[in-house]
Amino acid sequence: MVDSALTIRDIKVRAVNAPLARPIRTAVGAIPSAPLLLIDVGTDQGIVGRSYIFTYTMATLAPVARLAAEIIPELAGQPIVPVEIQRNFERRFRLLGRQGLLGMLLSGLDMALWDALGRAAGWPVVRLLGGRPLPLPAYDSYGIVDPIADEGAIRQSLERGFRAIKIKIGEGGVEKDVATVAAVRRMIGPDIALMVDYNQSLDPVEAGRRIQRLAEFDLHWVEEPVRADDIHGHARVRAGSPVRIQTGENWWFPRDMANAIAAGASDFAMLDVMKIGGISGWMRAAGQAEAASLPVSSHIFVEASAHLLAVTPTAHWLEHLDSAGAIMAEPIEIKDGRITAKGPGLGMSWDERAVARYAV
Repeated sequence: MVDSALTIRDIKVRAVNAPLARPIRTAVGAIPSAPLLLIDVGTDQGIVGRSYIFTYTMATLAPVARLAAEIIPELAGQPIVPVEIQRNFERRFRLLGRQGLLGMLLSGLDMALWDALGRAAGWPVVRLLGGRPLPLPAYDSYGIVDPIADEGAIRQSLERGFRAIKIKIGEGGVEKDVATVAAVRRMIGPDIALMVDYNQSLDPVEAGRRIQRLAEFDLHWVEEPVRADDIHGHARVRAGSPVRIQTGENWWFPRDMANAIAAGASDFAMLDVMKIGGISGWMRAAGQAEAASLPVSSHIFVEASAHLLAVTPTAHWLEHLDSAGAIMAEPIEIKDGRITAKGPGLGMSWDERAVARYAV
């Protein structure tokens, strides 16, 4: 049983810059490595809850660590009640707003608190949420690819059982997009789902023009063709698109999702647990998705997302993009293109030697 008196003893954070098995190139910049802030919530019973946040760039890793040092001491001695703690933070920061580094940190804390509860119970978090670990269909997520140089890697993804591949495009003109997508479609054949991601690199008119050219390649979705905060631009693109539109990874907390749904911005919802409000925020967002009949896919954070999609009524695809595998004692396992949540808690333990090696 979970002890209702489980309380926070202390919270420690550590910054690391972890290598990526596949550095990521996008139309708006490259991510050569994974700047991560590791969060360890110590409890009065000796249980440690863990999570991490991904800051995208080294420029924001030290600032979010300093922000954590300002906020987390006040949590010492508080009972571990994630929803209540998030509600208190929302009230405290209402004038400022919770987007950006603050929102990332609050979501990371929420994940670590849920992890602690799961470990105290001896259960995976998915069981605390009323579900059970399920083998979820995953797609293998790539950056901008060279169809010749990356053919071996893509074929290896198929050999591992992945039934869907995502690539990023938009680095050049429309002819380059067409050539890349055509080459990958020939490579993987007609039975594998193919998604493309523009990473917010186009305006609505250009997005519509390019999607028309790409429609012949039977795309599963086109992701973030325009700026993520331009929900009306997304709605315009969606209204004229022969391919379904995907967005959501940059929705901040469930309120952003509600606004996007009201605008008709997407055919799907792609939730990022670090931006949607941690596990507590995801569960509220999942209810919105069910009410709006939006299939939900995850964005990175594969360890936590495997727990959350398993209890999401409209669960769709789990994104396999392993940003933290280099510092995990037990990296995620892929079996026949599927990933299953591990426990107890979120099932994460640090490889302390790797953490020391990549510490910054």
